[in-house]
Amino acid sequence: MAGKKERIGVVVVDVQGDFTEFKKGSLAVAGTDEAFIKALHEGTWRLKKAGFPIYGTQDWHPPNHISFYTNHPGKKPFDPIRIDGRTQILWPPHCVQRRAGARLLLESTLFRAVIRKGKDPRFDSYSGFQDDGGKRTDLDRTLKKDEITKLLIYGIATDYCVRATALDAVALGYEVILVESLCRGVAAETTEKALREMMEKGVRILKHLDLRKIKG
Repeated sequence: MAGKKERIGVVVVDVQGDFTEFKKGSLAVAGTDEAFIKALHEGTWRLKKAGFPIYGTQDWHPPNHISFYTNHPGKKPFDPIRIDGRTQILWPPHCVQRRAGARLLLESTLFRAVIRKGKDPRFDSYSGFQDDGGKRTDLDRTLKKDEITKLLIYGIATDYCVRATALDAVALGYEVILVESLCRGVAAETTEKALREMMEKGVRILKHLDLRKIKG
């Protein structure tokens, strides 16, 4: 019996204004300037033209989201707190539903589907597949419906949402490739740690986008 045919999909993680220096976002990640957004745009168009379906993830928080430090009196940005046995890092308000900073910066015509996450005010959602409470998004169902078996992942931020999305993808049985040059991380130390962890879990790291190295 022949093995299942490989079908590759691309997941572009959280390329939104609030995460970029380009848009002077409230939670801008270093190195996310205009040149980086241009590289993301060009790389994603190359993949689309090569026939790969493109899926996006999008943080989509309500104003009362648990991760916003402003919803915790006396707390500051980046303070860690304990909630229901888990650690929650507090962030500046970002990617609030229907506000400019939540908009995706890549053209909508690139995407076969966009999966919104972090909609439940009680839970953060770094992964594109599920939130911290374990509730699944539509990403896995959408990929399975399209018979995707292998994922190319990149976006913002390497050490948080990209990492969580890649690790969940591996756990769900996808073969995963990360394009490092099309990612940016919050901090050098946590980014290096995330890259090591992903490699240990079976994620293949490509330094740069190379279509010849994606297949096979």
